[in-house]
Order: sequence, then structure tokens, then C-alpha cells
Amino acid sequence: MSLLSASCSTTTTGNNPPEPGPPDGAGGSDGATGDSTRLIGAFQVRSSPASGDGAPAGTTAVLGKIYDGTTPSQIIWELAAEEGSCRLLTPRVPFCNQPCGGSAVCVEDDTCQAYPAAHSAGDVTVTGLNLESGEAAFVMKPTANNYQPPAGVKLGYPPADEGQTVRLEASGDFFSAFAVESKGVSPLELLNDAIHIEPDQGVQLAWTPPGQAGISEIYVKLDISHHGGTKGMIECSAEDTGSLDLPAALVTQLLDLGVAGFPTIVVTRRAVGSTTIQQGRVDLVISSQIERSVVIAGLTSCNDSSQCPEGQTCQPDLTCQ
Repeated sequence: MSLLSASCSTTTTGNNPPEPGPPDGAGGSDGATGDSTRLIGAFQVRSSPASGDGAPAGTTAVLGKIYDGTTPSQIIWELAAEEGSCRLLTPRVPFCNQPCGGSAVCVEDDTCQAYPAAHSAGDVTVTGLNLESGEAAFVMKPTANNYQPPAGVKLGYPPADEGQTVRLEASGDFFSAFAVESKGVSPLELLNDAIHIEPDQGVQLAWTPPGQAGISEIYVKLDISHHGGTKGMIECSAEDTGSLDLPAALVTQLLDLGVAGFPTIVVTRRAVGSTTIQQGRVDLVISSQIERSVVIAGLTSCNDSSQCPEGQTCQPDLTCQ
């Protein structure tokens, strides 16, 4: 999956629905004259809480990549309905009579767009993350134009204290030198015991509010058909206040589009900083993410028929019928 996602719009592209840009005041610019709406790269500090009782502390991953252009996708996500901070998106797949080949993708009917190439920004020095060694910084070198912590660097959990400034400084190479900052977020704690999806019923999400207001936002993605070929999803971007209601009308419309096995909801607390270089915008995203199964009446998920009630078999979309 690409690290990048398109900026918000009514008609959008990407393997997932687009994620919003940086909150007001996040990050900064190095003064370059590039287009800040053109997302070409991202560095992610992703963490997930422990998965269950008795499990070890949560996990953290750091990765980054920068391209010489925006990343196209075969799927266009279109706005079907919107209410409050949530919207229902449905996929559309363009068709090109002339195949685009392996180096490009059909992004609109009979329109191909070439995939961008990844390049180096030189060594990237990272400060502000919690390291088990207690050291204040580490350096990521590009390996096949990918950035990850070097062997031997072990990240603590959480990866950064809430409100702590995390800074990346790239020395420059194909891409010019730049710096980008974001803030640490507190680990997300979702308070829902079970999440039920029913027609004409909203979904009430609750989580422990952050210790500091104004640092993070909450991003929600509800996808109940991805194992059968995604038919739509609900995406929400909201203030990190501790609760969010997914509107009943959007939930009902999503159910009407169809379901597949193992439906899930993903809730992410994140802080986003950005900087602009000549080729476009580079983001630094610090996030804590939880993915939960959702319960839909009448739906039994399966990997094989032995998991189905008597008389039913496991279908290609991983449902018992």
C-alpha cells in the first residue's frame, strides 16, 4: 500500500479514500515554491495498542518514501452522501480501451497516468522519538529509496510523548534538504466493547480524550465489504473530543450497498505536520490506530465451510450462505 493519499475533494483517487491534510498550524514550510496541495511523500510513525489482556506493550513502526510526482490509482472514490464530519464514498473504476501497461494506470476513461519514481532525500535525522537506548536521535539512510530505522534501533511505546515535537531533517540528494515536524499523540483507547452495525441506527464511538487539546484529530474508516470487492465506505475526520456518532442515514446507505466477511472499523488518532519542497508536499504523520471487527446481524464470516452453520458453505466473499 502506498504511503500517500490524495487531498480531500468530492472526486478523489487512491487505494483508500483520501485522508485530510494537516490540521491548522501543524508542521511548516521550508520556504520552497512547490505546490502544497501536491502530496508526493510521507513519513509515518504508526503505533497500535496491545491487542488484548496480557499482551505486551503496543507496537510501533516508522517508514517513509518520497516520489517525484503524485501516486495514481485505479480506483476513484466519489462522494455519495455527507453528514456532519462523515461522508459515504463509493468506488468507480475507469476503463481504458488501450491498456496502460505496467508503468502506468488508468485514472480516467481512456486516460493513463505513469507511476512516479521514488528517490532519495539523503540521510534523514530523526529526533523526538522515544528510544529504548535513551538516545536522543537516530539516522535513517535510504535503502532502495525507502526509509526505516537502522538495525539495532528499538523504539519505545508510545513512540513519542503527547505533545512532544518529532522532527525529521533530510540532508538532501535528488530532493533538496528539508525539515518537517509533527507532535506526539497519546495512545488511543477505544471504549466500545462491541460495535454493531444495523439499519436506521447510528454508530456511537467513544474513546479516552487526549490529555492536550488541539494536537490530534480522529480519522474513522468503516468498510464492511472489502473482502467482496469494496462497494463503499464511511470516512470521518473529526475533532479529538472523545466521542463521535456515525449518522444512521450513512450507515443505512452503506449496508444497502452490500456486505462481505470480516467487516471492520479503523479508528486513528493522528497529528500531521508538513513541509513543501520544489516537487510538492511531504507529510509527517504520528498516529495511534485501532482496528476492530464489527457485528452485523445475519452475517457469519468464514475462512472455510467448517466455520459455517450446518447447511451453509463459505462463499468467495468470506460469508456463510
